[in-house]
Amino acid sequence: MRLVKTLVLGSLLAAAGSGLYAQTQTAPATKPAAKTASPKSTAKKSAKSTAPSAPAESTDKVARRDPFESLTSRQDAAAKNAANLPPGKAGLQVGTIRLDGIVRSPNGMIAVVTNPQSRTYFLREGDQLYDGKVEKIGMDSVSFHELGKDAFGKPVERQVNKRLYSSAGEQQ
Repeated sequence: MRLVKTLVLGSLLAAAGSGLYAQTQTAPATKPAAKTASPKSTAKKSAKSTAPSAPAESTDKVARRDPFESLTSRQDAAAKNAANLPPGKAGLQVGTIRLDGIVRSPNGMIAVVTNPQSRTYFLREGDQLYDGKVEKIGMDSVSFHELGKDAFGKPVERQVNKRLYSSAGEQQ
């Protein structure tokens, strides 16, 4: 065990020593100016030879993906982002909006929602969204009728209720 430590330590010192030796030779204090020109030119040549390898190492680090990210969620997110959503209320998706408030007006109830880009929209009963429709707006919740597809492409309809003040364990 001691022999292994000595060999590893010796190889590290040899590698570090060669680097220190190269550094001391590039700028000696006692040599005349005529002789210092040749080590500087060799130092420039060695710097040029190491420069092309640096970008190759940095490109390897950029190409790596997060190993903990699910590949299926990446595809789903890419499909949602790739879809050209229409502007305004018609581009809102029921699963991505957040209910911020409910207002009572003379014309009926109005739900104040925000999308993931933090844009605010005012929804009324019967408004058509990208993947659903606003069914009913109550004093503390909004009911949506969501139209979607399951994993096999079969159409699925479901009722989604978003509450203004969510209970413990309930998602917004």
